[in-house]
Amino acid sequence: QVQLVESGGGLVQAGGSLTLSCAPSRSIAVINGMAWYRQVSGKEREWVASVVSGGATAYADSVKDRFHIWRDNARDRLTLQMNDLKPEDTGVYYCKGVYKGRDYWGQGTQVNVSS
Repeated sequence: QVQLVESGGGLVQAGGSLTLSCAPSRSIAVINGMAWYRQVSGKEREWVASVVSGGATAYADSVKDRFHIWRDNARDRLTLQMNDLKPEDTGVYYCKGVYKGRDYWGQGTQVNVSS
């Protein structure tokens, strides 16, 4: 099993920045398909960004050029740098990883962007 713990959420004004981190209970090197998702109350969880072990990244159109995801193998964590935040970025952000073919999710961290 793997536990994923997110941190870094908070309240920020539109145009500001936040950095989210996801710390797995195992070495990040053995966890595949790491990604960030977000969910607004009453809506389905949506994919935000992902990174594979080789470093290739992908982003949702809504966050492209504003968010940056990377795997920090030295610190064993997944990071999401969020810049130029907009009120529509508000939601609970979840870290996801795949270990031995099974999906694991963190408990989420709340991000609130005020206008």
